[in-house]
Amino acid sequence: MSWDDLTGQAEAVATLRAAAAGDGLTHSWLITGPPGSGRSNIAYAFASALIAKPGTEDETDAQVAARTHPDLGVLSTEGVTILRKEVKEFVTSSYFAPSVGRYRVMVIEDADRMAELSSNVLLKALEEPPPRTVWVLCAPSDADLLPTVRSRVRTVRLRVPSVEEVAELVARRAGVSQPEATRAAREAQSHIGMAYRLATNAEARERRARTLELALGIRSVSAAVLAAGELLAVATSDAQAITAERDEQEREAALRSLGVEPGGTVPPALRAQLKALEEDQKRRARRSLHDGLDRILVDLLSLYRDILMLQLGTGLDPVNLAIYAELEAAAAASTPTQTLATLDAIATARERIEGNVAPALALEAMLISAVRSAPTSTLGKA
Repeated sequence: MSWDDLTGQAEAVATLRAAAAGDGLTHSWLITGPPGSGRSNIAYAFASALIAKPGTEDETDAQVAARTHPDLGVLSTEGVTILRKEVKEFVTSSYFAPSVGRYRVMVIEDADRMAELSSNVLLKALEEPPPRTVWVLCAPSDADLLPTVRSRVRTVRLRVPSVEEVAELVARRAGVSQPEATRAAREAQSHIGMAYRLATNAEARERRARTLELALGIRSVSAAVLAAGELLAVATSDAQAITAERDEQEREAALRSLGVEPGGTVPPALRAQLKALEEDQKRRARRSLHDGLDRILVDLLSLYRDILMLQLGTGLDPVNLAIYAELEAAAAASTPTQTLATLDAIATARERIEGNVAPALALEAMLISAVRSAPTSTLGKA
């Protein structure tokens, strides 16, 4: 990931490029920004600039992009939290001297997923790092980290890029038309990764369209309950599609490394290692499901935000411009007070799911607030 691949973050890029060149470089950094703003992308561009020696820039960029550079350490999680033992092992590896580059760079994606015990393990490394080690943490906000961690890092804040900036990037990367890229960027609300997915993945577009269709079609409590079940099924299917193939590949690789033939019996002495792998995969599946549910709820927030903007006559462009007629019908069939109540219910559902409330119950309670007596939506019938 090079600086040229970033979008909408000129101020942050200027700060980090100068630091990599030796102007204002400190040993610990925190990059914050909303989901989809490109936190990890800019972190790896910074890492590449720190590591590369003159004449090795292209090679270093390629190795950092592949996460294979010997002087790059990466800690990320596909579980709900980053475990204390993972942080401890990562901190130990930070004391290795750089082998071929100028610096050893330690990147922690989703640093907000560290619990207090995990964060405390990191503190000493941030206080007394080796002279040629640089830490780069990524999180949505500095408030997501312990005050003791925040006090030891220099924070660079990213902004939400504009729809136009994201659309230009998506069109260039994905090779889609500008109108397609613009629609994807708008419906993703400038989330770069989601915009790319909507522009290139028909199933993702269908999932999103079905989510909005279900919400606009709710006319009774029973319909809300059925819609909650379907939304949960959509999120579960999406999560399984993302994780199933990878789980099987990991299991096969683990069996090969243990010397077990395909279909063979795993010796009792080796079962603990496979069980640990299975536990990691379960954590990843839970996070993938939570992420899928959150994407659905963010889409619903955009829907009711659009409805409220129409009801209030703000004149702002809707996120879901492609279904403008359905938005107008929904706005006419309810009051701003009702729409605000639904927006509050969606926010509550996000908090409940994050707090491990059963997703089905959280979705049902949320969608019951969306019951309307308007005529059936015409979404998708044009």
